[in-house]
Amino acid sequence: MGVRLADELRPDVVLMDLHMPDLPGHEATRAILERHPSTRVVALTVLSEEEDVAAALDAGACGFLAKDTLIDDVVAALRAAVHGAAWLSPRAAEVILKRARRADPPPTPELGPLPPLSSRELDVLRMIARGMDNAEIAATLHISPKTAKNHVSNILAKLGLPSRVQAAIYAVRRGLD
Repeated sequence: MGVRLADELRPDVVLMDLHMPDLPGHEATRAILERHPSTRVVALTVLSEEEDVAAALDAGACGFLAKDTLIDDVVAALRAAVHGAAWLSPRAAEVILKRARRADPPPTPELGPLPPLSSRELDVLRMIARGMDNAEIAATLHISPKTAKNHVSNILAKLGLPSRVQAAIYAVRRGLD
């Protein structure tokens, strides 16, 4: 039904329950994205089991939320999706980072030198790799959340990465976590 509705309505963002009776959410996500590649899908589930997170993200979901997520965070995740950003619940971020840590390094050329990041930006990158959000980073570094957000934006720009999830994976692969 979700795939049919996406065909009819052509939404910008879909909030996808992963446990549906007719078709698993990750399969529906994949089908929607095959038909409508510009649609953004945020997965939603009761339990953030590693298999659910992996299946949803492998299917192309740009976000992952637990059903107990506060409504303000659900709205923030949907807004992030509209703007092309990823949004992961803390549990989903833990799963992704755990997978990145145990994965064999990809068969790509040498990572090369680290782009020039300030010592503060390196601190923030390490905190991103630990799954900390902007508010937690701000509290730890005794800076405003806006300043933390600016550091994250600068890091993403300098590293040429699209999201903090990619920045966390980058940091883990470089041993910065």
